[in-house]
Amino acid sequence: MASSAGGSELFTNYEQDLHALTESIKVKIDKQIPSQSGEERKAIIRAAEREIDETDEILGQMEMEILNIPAPGRTRLQAKLRLYKSEGEKLKRDLRRATAAAPRSNDRNELFGDLNDSTSDLDASTMDQRQRLLSGTERLGQSSRRLEDSHRLALETEGIGINILGTLKGQRETIVRARDTLAEADSYIDKASRTLKGMARR
Repeated sequence: MASSAGGSELFTNYEQDLHALTESIKVKIDKQIPSQSGEERKAIIRAAEREIDETDEILGQMEMEILNIPAPGRTRLQAKLRLYKSEGEKLKRDLRRATAAAPRSNDRNELFGDLNDSTSDLDASTMDQRQRLLSGTERLGQSSRRLEDSHRLALETEGIGINILGTLKGQRETIVRARDTLAEADSYIDKASRTLKGMARR
């Protein structure tokens, strides 16, 4: 098993590789993909997809490396890994949006016009529909999560209500037993009183 220092050093190396890949992917998403079209754009998209696959592999290696680090240092690294995974998921979403979005016109198209305007309009319309579909799917997922949360809350509330009813039932039984005991005591007192009165008359 690796020592804490050795494990942390290897984890740091993975972090450096991850940062480099992340920056490269961001450049492709923010600058290169929107400004290109045709085969060049497709090639950049494929390169970004390969880099995202590499980030997934590195995240997997980081997760395995954390298991070799003693508990005192493991918690901090696990928190960092969660952040890196979250950032990786965001990059995937950003790449999907950049892929679905229509490319910006270059200077030549702006000066001379696009000879394939009809095809470009059709592609833009298709991509716009795909973007709306992705947005709708994301909203549907959010609604589903909210519904699950509401259902869980309802179950928790039902459980609390059942516990309260059980407590009230137990208290009612206690009160009924106490009342029966008092009635029985009153009966004994009446009997004793009659006996005492009979003895006094005699």
